[in-house]
Amino acid sequence: MLSNSKSLALVLVLVASLGVARAAHGDATWYNPGQGACGATSSSNDLVVALSSSAYAGGAHCFNHITVYYQGKKTDATVVDECPGCKPGDLDLSPGAFSALESLGAGRIQVDWEFA
Repeated sequence: MLSNSKSLALVLVLVASLGVARAAHGDATWYNPGQGACGATSSSNDLVVALSSSAYAGGAHCFNHITVYYQGKKTDATVVDECPGCKPGDLDLSPGAFSALESLGAGRIQVDWEFA
């Protein structure tokens, strides 16, 4: 019985280390970046993202990278801004990052994302 408990504990540690809890799902829209809440100035071609206020966490994730997944495509983006109007899990991507996943005309897409 003790070996089963140790095996279970090992499995739980391994599952926790996979980072599954860091994955999120939400809507992605696009915006024209400029001076972001992190203090950097970005252009439309830069692969940058604004996180919801809850994910932005007062700037704790400034300049961290995320990977965004959409219908078999993915792109990486750097956190440079906060999106106060976004719901938890939602993202506001630069045109460069959004267009790596879908045409800007789509306007809003459902994505999965995680910190890289």
